[in-house]
Amino acid sequence: MNKPSRYAQSGVDIKAADKAKIMMRQFVESTFDDSTVGEFGGFGGLYSLKKLTGKDVILVGSADGVGTKLKLAFATGNHDTIGRDLVNHLVNDILCCGAQPLFFFDYLGLGKIEQDTILALVKGISSGCKENQTVLLGGETAQMPGLYADGEYDIAGFIVGWVNEQKIIDGKSIKPGDKIIGLASNGLHTNGYSLARKAFFDIEKMKPGDYIKETGTEICQELMKIHRSYLLFVQPLIERGIIKGMAHITGGGFEGNITRILPEGVEAVIDCRSWSVPGVFRAIQRIAAVPTYEMYKVFNMGIGLILVCQSAACPELMNLINGVEAYEIGQCRAGQRGVTLLYE
Repeated sequence: MNKPSRYAQSGVDIKAADKAKIMMRQFVESTFDDSTVGEFGGFGGLYSLKKLTGKDVILVGSADGVGTKLKLAFATGNHDTIGRDLVNHLVNDILCCGAQPLFFFDYLGLGKIEQDTILALVKGISSGCKENQTVLLGGETAQMPGLYADGEYDIAGFIVGWVNEQKIIDGKSIKPGDKIIGLASNGLHTNGYSLARKAFFDIEKMKPGDYIKETGTEICQELMKIHRSYLLFVQPLIERGIIKGMAHITGGGFEGNITRILPEGVEAVIDCRSWSVPGVFRAIQRIAAVPTYEMYKVFNMGIGLILVCQSAACPELMNLINGVEAYEIGQCRAGQRGVTLLYE
């Protein structure tokens, strides 16, 4: 019998989640109509407005939350960064389709109205929207006593953006020989927190103010770093028309997210030695004894977004990237659709 993964032992079963997505596909796709663009499972859902407007405008939408990073917000009382995490995560998702965000909605569920907490969350969402040129159009605050413990809540976001049909980025043109560029993350972003909390607080018995040896920073300072938005870095690159595909490295890590944009017959080979893995990930691996292959399935390991381009366009693309660290981290080759990681 296979030993459960460290992530599964912390309460998150990626394999079960993947199976559930496969099973729900038939129900989701049964609702599709002639205006639906693409298939289920992308970074954003695409819907054409051509029938309504006569123009080649595609709406791109996505919905998500911030996971158990909320537990850190409850422990520290730091709630405004959660709102920015939420917006940035969703902006990155639709950015992978080449979309510019238009408007945003939020959903907040809690047991008891705590005014300071709600205001901090909405302030953070508002800040994130303004930073990403997005309108906060509305939302819902649902008070449900008995469902949430005092001082706890859940929050989710819903974003809609747009892209011209001819400028959709979907990875379909990716071919063997294409280069892969990685843009640096800002820590864990919003994924892997169940395992991170298990490592630091359950196994190592550390306190929120304790310092991580590998980073020299306090645990909560490190874990509450804001999920980076790549919109302003990538917008100028999209306009040049040289990006073939993008993948947001979130839940499912490298394999789960890069595979989503690969055509059949194309394999992505990632050289994990081409960048320096941040100390927070090395600390989690050391404390929880997580196998290296699993670390790359759970965490972003220092790469938050990947770009795929033609080999000849790679130097130009690298020169155009400003404001965020960028690394040439791999290439595509002929093979079974999927991801191979080189880390030894």
